[in-house]
Amino acid sequence: MAFSLPRFVSRGAEAELIPQGRLSGPMPWVIAIMVALTVIAAAAGLAFSNTARSASDALTGGITVQIVNANPVERDRQAQAALRSLRATPGVVEATLVSQAEIDRLIEPWLGAPTAEGAIPVPALIDARLRDPVSGEMLGQLRRTLRDVAPAARVDAQSTWLKPVFSAIGTMRWLSIALVGVLAFALAAAVLLAVRTALGTNRETIEIVHLLGGTDRQIARVFQRAIGFDAAGGGAIGLALGLVVVLLLGKQFGGLGAGLVSSGALGWLDWILLALIPVVGVGLAMFTARQTVIRALKKML
Repeated sequence: MAFSLPRFVSRGAEAELIPQGRLSGPMPWVIAIMVALTVIAAAAGLAFSNTARSASDALTGGITVQIVNANPVERDRQAQAALRSLRATPGVVEATLVSQAEIDRLIEPWLGAPTAEGAIPVPALIDARLRDPVSGEMLGQLRRTLRDVAPAARVDAQSTWLKPVFSAIGTMRWLSIALVGVLAFALAAAVLLAVRTALGTNRETIEIVHLLGGTDRQIARVFQRAIGFDAAGGGAIGLALGLVVVLLLGKQFGGLGAGLVSSGALGWLDWILLALIPVVGVGLAMFTARQTVIRALKKML
């Protein structure tokens, strides 16, 4: 028959029955590293999700018409004819001819500034947007419509061009999620090993506490509280380090000025989710410590 510790023993005194160093051993710093890496991985996953969602919304219903003809006069004639035909087609909300200056600006990073007008034959581009999402049937209908007025026209869905990019973004997003899961498992494993080591070190003290009437739950609460303080301190440090890295990386990527990159900026809800990571880490550490102690004590005594 087990008797609980006397009522006059405070929780602070109860914690001193089994000494547990706080912020003195490696555990808080291990947790800090785990939390920092988790924050960075989670931020990357959220950024990839935002990028994919923003790009998908922007490209829904978007099509691009290229007029591929080496003769600039014929190219311009077919471009104007295709533009009029698109604007008269039901289901086409908007159709705009991309200016030559804009095309030169887009290709300049790869081909350099054009030395003379028409030096490099570049297709004329028409940016159009449909009322509904692009389907294969709609693309076929538009190609048949433009074939008579602009034989050199090529019609493609804008989302098709970025399909490999979307695939890569999806892979990176799932990789970030997997990394968060691995780090959570590593955190639980580190806590488990630390608690088992502490149990072995304080085995004689634990036996004395049991002889005095202490229960398994009381002993587990001591370890749980100690791990909780360590996890809270390490989590705060890890959160600060992780956010600093995320902000620095965000500033670097933001300086690129690329639309696809800037669309991955974190929103206020994303920052709240990142701030909750240490809280989840503390809960996971305390739960792991409690379960480890209770199971070990059942085998020990």
